[in-house]
Amino acid sequence: MLKVRGLTKTFRSRRNTVEAVRGVDIDVDDGELIGFLGPNGAGKSTSIRMLSTLLRPTAGEAVVGGCDLLADPMGVRRRIGYVGQGNGAGLNQRVGEELESHAGLYDIGRREARRRVGDLLDRYELGGMAGRKVSTLSGGQRRRLDIVMGVLHQPSLVFLDEPSAALDPQSRSNLWDHIRSLNREQGVTVFLTTHYLDEADALCERILVIDGGKIIDEGTPDGLKRKVAGDLVTIASTEPAAAAEVAARFPGAGDVAVDETTASFRLRGSHGDQAVPDLVRALDDVGVPVSSVRTERPTLDDVFLSLTGRTLRDDSGDQTKEETA
Repeated sequence: MLKVRGLTKTFRSRRNTVEAVRGVDIDVDDGELIGFLGPNGAGKSTSIRMLSTLLRPTAGEAVVGGCDLLADPMGVRRRIGYVGQGNGAGLNQRVGEELESHAGLYDIGRREARRRVGDLLDRYELGGMAGRKVSTLSGGQRRRLDIVMGVLHQPSLVFLDEPSAALDPQSRSNLWDHIRSLNREQGVTVFLTTHYLDEADALCERILVIDGGKIIDEGTPDGLKRKVAGDLVTIASTEPAAAAEVAARFPGAGDVAVDETTASFRLRGSHGDQAVPDLVRALDDVGVPVSSVRTERPTLDDVFLSLTGRTLRDDSGDQTKEETA
């Protein structure tokens, strides 16, 4: 569905040169739901804008939905849906009229357009809203409307650029259900960027991490967690220092940290839940009491910070303006 090699974008102005995307390679199979993660300015939006024909690459090549990105951009546009960060529908337009006008851009006949609009409005819980102005919709309703606009022409690949940004938890959860349905029930390949790591964990079967314009890691959510972090095991004991000494000698144990204020110690290691029974038995053998045990799996936040660091970023590295070459 998506094959990208050496995708590059450089922005130049009179003052500086920004290498927003630097030689990115991406492969996405038909039917996948892919997460595209990275800090501000990492190159996420620039990459998607290139792959959706909104920006011309400085270098590289790509086949998108079976069409060559550079040689056949119109073919790409016919086969993809794109939902950007901003709302796509005009605020003063009525929902049904806006969607039917949008269908006309894809040469969808009026009768078929009305049928599709009605079906999609019902599917995305917007039934009965065809006559309402877009400005009267809630934030969640507008984002669902954006997805309807993005899939109205029945694309095989949809790019979703931070679709749940600024939504409340209930609206986000509802939108997740619709994205799952789009992928699993309708068979649409989804390429999703998000700043919400719990969103990527909940939705995506595979994740690409981009930083500094380059892909720095990829894998399943569970695979990335195992590779980067390891489980966190917290054991409370009236003798935490003695317990920590035993734990530090345990096979596979990582760094062990004692917290005297909470009478506990922590260690990281792979498959912590499997190691806990043996560790507790070892502590019992040397007479060290254990009052409680808690095991926490690493989160994608742990993975993300490990890969990209904790330094606050601005958006300076993901420019789409002042292009001169």
